[in-house]
Amino acid sequence: MERESLLATLIVLLGGAALQLFAVWPGRIDTHSAARQRERVLWLALWWPAAPALTVAAWLCGWALSQPDPVPKHVGGVIFVAVLPFVLVGTRALLRATWSLCRSPRDHGIATIGLLWPRIVVAPELTRILDERAFEAALAHERAHLRHRDPLRIWLAQFVTDLQWPRSSAEHRFTDWLVSLEEARDDEARAGGVEGADLAAAVLGSVRFQLGFRTASANLIGEAEGLPGRIARLLRPLPASTPYQEPPYFIVGGGVATVWLAAVVLGLTSGERFIDALLALSS
Repeated sequence: MERESLLATLIVLLGGAALQLFAVWPGRIDTHSAARQRERVLWLALWWPAAPALTVAAWLCGWALSQPDPVPKHVGGVIFVAVLPFVLVGTRALLRATWSLCRSPRDHGIATIGLLWPRIVVAPELTRILDERAFEAALAHERAHLRHRDPLRIWLAQFVTDLQWPRSSAEHRFTDWLVSLEEARDDEARAGGVEGADLAAAVLGSVRFQLGFRTASANLIGEAEGLPGRIARLLRPLPASTPYQEPPYFIVGGGVATVWLAAVVLGLTSGERFIDALLALSS
């Protein structure tokens, strides 16, 4: 069998198994923390289950570097049967990611759309429903989404969540993050001078435009599950801002890169024995 084909098969099988295993992690955090901090922590929690799967993939790449092409080993049919569920999950995730890009901007009241070049779109009907102050509040909220490139982040978060299907814990992490994302953008808009009551009026006025399914956009309504608490939060005084320090991403990134490099070296030096045993078991 060609080395690259076997490598891809093993990555889907073992990486998918690792992803499903770690997807059961609940990933809940303190809901009383500041919205921006909560959003950042939940964003990292979305991606945590993918880290072991990528480490497994790095280990398999190391193993592949030590193998001839084609690989002179018999690959039993059990391997292809076992990989099928993970292929189906991945295909479902890709289809949902593609479908989320197909929704027309006219389906939104007001939203930030576009993965690489985000922009704000407004339904003409919304300007006849909201008064001037509420409409300006809605624009301020969407400008916050625009600054953070949230449509791309939402699209990626939905994709990594779908790769963990059917784990309900992954969907809960995604929903919690979306709620925190909207609250963080609300706070950013209010810190810029927007009144909470005006933003609450804008959210309620936009509800009738929500069609009930997710797309790759950051719309004003956000998650329906978080709307009651969000409206109540907007009608309270803006929480006192607390100093927020961004995580040391260069340290985190360096640590992750070191782990992956170590996995490649480990696969190169000792991966053959494990893979031979796996292939023998499947024959």
